[in-house]
Amino acid sequence: MSGTYLGMPAFPAAAATATANGRLRANLTHATHTIRDKRAAAVGELTDWAALRAAGAAVKDRTLRHLDHYLPQAEEAVTAAGGTVHWAADAREANRIVTRLVRETGEREVVKVKSMATQEIGLNAALAGAGVRAYETDLAELIVQLGDDLPSHILVPAIHRNREEIREIFTERMADWGRPAPVGLSDRPGELAEAARLHLREKFLRAKVGISGANFLVAETGTLVVVESEGNGRMCVTLPETLISVVGIEKVVPTWRDLEVYLQLLPRSSTAERMNPYTSTWTGTTDSDGPRAFHLVLLDNGRTDALADTVGRQALRCIRCSACLNVCPVYERAGGHAYGSAYPGPIGAILTPQLRGTTSEVDASLPYASSLCGACYEVCPVAIDIPEVLVHLRERVVQGGPATVRGQRTRLKPAKGHAAERAAMRAARWALDRPGVLRAGQRAAARTRRLHPGRLPGPGRAWTDTREVPAVPAESFRDWWRRTGGREDR
Repeated sequence: MSGTYLGMPAFPAAAATATANGRLRANLTHATHTIRDKRAAAVGELTDWAALRAAGAAVKDRTLRHLDHYLPQAEEAVTAAGGTVHWAADAREANRIVTRLVRETGEREVVKVKSMATQEIGLNAALAGAGVRAYETDLAELIVQLGDDLPSHILVPAIHRNREEIREIFTERMADWGRPAPVGLSDRPGELAEAARLHLREKFLRAKVGISGANFLVAETGTLVVVESEGNGRMCVTLPETLISVVGIEKVVPTWRDLEVYLQLLPRSSTAERMNPYTSTWTGTTDSDGPRAFHLVLLDNGRTDALADTVGRQALRCIRCSACLNVCPVYERAGGHAYGSAYPGPIGAILTPQLRGTTSEVDASLPYASSLCGACYEVCPVAIDIPEVLVHLRERVVQGGPATVRGQRTRLKPAKGHAAERAAMRAARWALDRPGVLRAGQRAAARTRRLHPGRLPGPGRAWTDTREVPAVPAESFRDWWRRTGGREDR
């Protein structure tokens, strides 16, 4: 892997490769089943979970409808507390802002908190291009970085790696990142964690610039919130002299009272904990405590366009818990890299095509990366109806748009392979509009049913590789109704 999602194939091709990897499938099956079983137990402890879920969805929907009020309120509060707010329309502008801010400090290395927003915009690569080295400090992100890999899960970026693979990565690659390679390292979790601590400790103490995302931004006070389990985030947002936070505009919540809802929903849905071991909050700058300079980069990058879609906008409720990934049968078999995005799994299948606003084959394929079983909706703590959005996006792909892309009207380009589907739908519409034709077709199918093959030929062969062709009944419903008058006892 090159550390970037650019140039990756469409989902069907990527998934075909991933599903042939036996080790990957074993790693994913073990990890996702473990996480989802623990989550179910943690959620089951609360008798008001359904009410919390409804509240989480309602607060997000209200906030998204009124971002024009809450974002300026947050900017004013951050500024009043000593911070500086920057607005980034897209990934390129966000990278340019962050790179400039780092270079103005004169530093050439930064420590980073795990952040989906910085993965989304490819910040590490942009910093590297400007001669700045970024050190990931989350354990799983460190594993991915040392292995020149890509994250494959929202919560556990290295979920596709087992302990033996992690030991090999640490042994072979740590020396390339400024520390002697550990000698005699075993694959015991305690030893692996200690090796990571030793590797990161000097970087925490040396770094003058920290970069983070945020789980939430409280508009009434301008407070940012990061929840995590290892303590590395606390180090990154307190020790450096300069802190830069890249935050999607959808992360804002109006008040601390609203935040309370998500601090109950997020830990149980993500790590199956009653509360996060570390919940770090900061508001601007404070004399003699924490960073001397704080910069908040508010990121759009397609979010405003997604808001214009009355069905698709519910994807912006997402609080990045990853519960949908852990129950998805498609993700479990294909893994996160097959999605070609920083956002894998069911939420990525609906979020990525809206955020990227492109007509690429990768984005057009993602809404089809689902069986529509609905398990993702059942576990979502903010009640995102992912199957509904998937079907909505499939309709857009098949019809070729129109859609809003970066503020301009355009037409989505249908993905390759959908021409036969569109032809079949047109033929079906023609037949369904003509009762006589439909009746004749039903009778012909019934009379020839013994001749029907078990597998379809030609383009239909791939469909019947994993399914049986439905048996045609001996009599159509229309003919049965006419013969019996609709009575079962005749």
